[in-house]
Amino acid sequence: MAKNSSCFLFVSVALLLLFVGPATAKAQNAVVPVGNVIHVSQQQNDIHIKTTNAFVRIKLYHPGIIQVQISREDSATDFSYAVVGKPDTEKGLFTMSQNSQDIILKADSLTMQIQKNPFRIAFLTTDNQVINEDEQGLGVSWIGPKVTNYKKMQPGERFIGLGEKTGNLDRKGAAYTNWNEDHFGYSVTQDPLYATIPFFMGIQKGHCYGIFLDNSYQTDFNFGASNDRFASFGARGGVLNYYFFYKNSPAGILKDYTWLTGRMPMPPLWSLGYQQNRYSYYPQTEVMRIAHTLREKRIPADGITLDIHYMQDYKLFTWNKQRFPDPVQMNEALKALGFKTTVIVDPGIKKEQGYPAYESGKKADIFLKYNDGTPYTAEVWPGWCNFPDFTSEKGRDWWQEQVKFFADSKVDGIWNDMNEISTWGQQMPDNILYNYDNHPTTNMEGHNVFGLEMTRASYLGAVKHMKKRPFILTRSGYAGLQRYTAIWTGDNRSEDDHMLAGVRLLNSLGLSGVSFTGMDVGGFTGNPSTDLYIRWMELGAFIPYFRNHTTFNTKAAEPWTFGEEALGIVRNYINLRYQLLPYIYSSFYRSTQDGMPFMRSLAISYPNDAKVYDPQFQNQFLSGPAFMVAPVESGKDFLKVYLPKGQWYNMYNDLLLEGDTERVTELSLQQLPIYIKAGSIIPMQSLIQSTAELPSDTLKIHLYKGQEANSFVYYEDDGSSFDYQKGDFYKRTIRYNPTDHTLSFDKVEGSFQSKFKQIALYLHGFEKMNTLQLNGQSLAVNTTEFSFSADNAPSAALAIANGPEVTPGSTFPKSTVQLVEFPNGAGHIALEFRGQGGK
Repeated sequence: MAKNSSCFLFVSVALLLLFVGPATAKAQNAVVPVGNVIHVSQQQNDIHIKTTNAFVRIKLYHPGIIQVQISREDSATDFSYAVVGKPDTEKGLFTMSQNSQDIILKADSLTMQIQKNPFRIAFLTTDNQVINEDEQGLGVSWIGPKVTNYKKMQPGERFIGLGEKTGNLDRKGAAYTNWNEDHFGYSVTQDPLYATIPFFMGIQKGHCYGIFLDNSYQTDFNFGASNDRFASFGARGGVLNYYFFYKNSPAGILKDYTWLTGRMPMPPLWSLGYQQNRYSYYPQTEVMRIAHTLREKRIPADGITLDIHYMQDYKLFTWNKQRFPDPVQMNEALKALGFKTTVIVDPGIKKEQGYPAYESGKKADIFLKYNDGTPYTAEVWPGWCNFPDFTSEKGRDWWQEQVKFFADSKVDGIWNDMNEISTWGQQMPDNILYNYDNHPTTNMEGHNVFGLEMTRASYLGAVKHMKKRPFILTRSGYAGLQRYTAIWTGDNRSEDDHMLAGVRLLNSLGLSGVSFTGMDVGGFTGNPSTDLYIRWMELGAFIPYFRNHTTFNTKAAEPWTFGEEALGIVRNYINLRYQLLPYIYSSFYRSTQDGMPFMRSLAISYPNDAKVYDPQFQNQFLSGPAFMVAPVESGKDFLKVYLPKGQWYNMYNDLLLEGDTERVTELSLQQLPIYIKAGSIIPMQSLIQSTAELPSDTLKIHLYKGQEANSFVYYEDDGSSFDYQKGDFYKRTIRYNPTDHTLSFDKVEGSFQSKFKQIALYLHGFEKMNTLQLNGQSLAVNTTEFSFSADNAPSAALAIANGPEVTPGSTFPKSTVQLVEFPNGAGHIALEFRGQGGK
């Protein structure tokens, strides 16, 4: 018996080896590497490489930007919905040399070393320090149509960005997928979410680089998740097409990335004010009640948003005449009160005979189709719907003409929702065909850009028919969406962890080139506690798009619905938002120029400070260049705050604090912990109830004494038209130099006349002044009181003396500062401080 068993075992093992050997070899062969370099040629700034298994194209796209394309076939194109920057054509932007082992490309700030056998890329500094390199044994390879680039993780390397992604600020140890999906009430660890921005930055050894994988198939990023060997990025189809950016700071990377993918236009001023939303405000009388109540309770606000219940049976480009009998009259009445109206639009066009949008869309042949030519039909709010192909020019043109409906209704903003595409069932078939601007493809490639192209059509249609800057909002999108739209983070929940996760989502979007971002303040689903509502609304005053929004079957969430104490606190912060509009608007102007987001992760300014990545501090952010905000969960009595290197002022009492320190702060529900960076220049205005109202004619400039020179570009225009693109703006740089004790205003640029005729300069942290010289003439220095709360004090100035920490339970305190007033001339203005506070 034992003998027979041994024989049986021997035969079984032999058979197993016989079958496993070839299978293993087949599995190994299923991973196809790029292989060895066979041929190299150069065409101006392009390098073309043929390898054993691939075709490679290297292009020096722009100083500090290198494009890498790797494909199985020699047919890769530069067509992209994201990229708008044009490659440089100047000859000699880099030099190429090669030997039997390597190809060396040298540019002004970067060296690219391409190993030949096997093909492998390394990016180096000009003194040959490694910035980023392919993993030696893995490099680039395919498994079927899926292509992946494996990168060696450098010691201590961190990864930030990737757009709308949950998780920690530092992505190290995590993996992510990009496939736009609708997740109602998503968890704080949900991935993927609504938008795809396949761009991240790596930080290590004092170096900073960026990688943008421009591929709209499903893409996957692994930053050392479940392995200690590599970080990787790849796509489920198409070409490995990525752009490599190298600068010495995240700000420099963002400037180059937004040069490549475009920068936001100036938004309409009203869209930076407070927005009151709900799913849904109806009928028409309820909309007007909300508007009148905001005005009666002196809550500044600029916008009211209508959700899907304004439509007739949820059909797009219709009004429900029972609920909204006269929408034009309603919108004109809202305008008279200083409000703009934003309405929701979904992409689904109900398949209904006689419905004008359906009939015209069918006639224009603009709907997505299956490969057999039948229109794709799916169920959403109106019932069974067809969907425009926004990747076709005729589809976008058709949609632009439909937008006239809203212009005729006196609507000012368009909110693009459900554009992932979201349908009941949440699973679009792969065999839906997209025109893809005459590069025909399937849903596998077209899905992630659908939302982007819908916002493009909405934006262009609104510009055409509204004849002014529109406000466009979206839930979904792809890289480059900042050219057309703001984005909000979808259907969050009324929970503390969602408030903090929302902060990280907005910070990550800012790290990915998107400045105009928001979340549903207070939470969309569920009912926040009073404390959570207050904390969230305090926070909302410092984020780019400040909208309060909640769903149906929840407690009303207007500021007056949580009691008088909550109303007073919330109104303080909305008031502050409106006083800060000159600062906010100027900060948005900067976004249009260099991609610097208004809401900034501390990693932008302090990329090599390990503390800013610590989970206990990672939610802190800069609101513009001056204010550091420390979000607070409800119910907490104390918070540990990290102050980065430098000096910081407590916003409420001007207490000067040294940076590079952790500080335990006793909390008050009335005061969100906020600190102002020393040396900051902050323009403010008098309190208004909406941007339709002019402030007083005095621009209030707050200067915080610091040890380092600083500047701020102040910007104005009419806030509504595109005339600023023709030079009709008002811009001047304000410079603070602590070394020679001066504050100067450069000569005004642009033809626009400022609404401010006077300047009131408030000095924070300066000792008592004896004199202040304005262009050589002595000016009086007065002492006055100031509080950031317009409910409690007139707009004046902040404290000169370093008082005690704010006591819990108190409202915004008043402080004593020095005040100097002078005319706002168009020429150069130079102020020189003298006395104890100056020379």
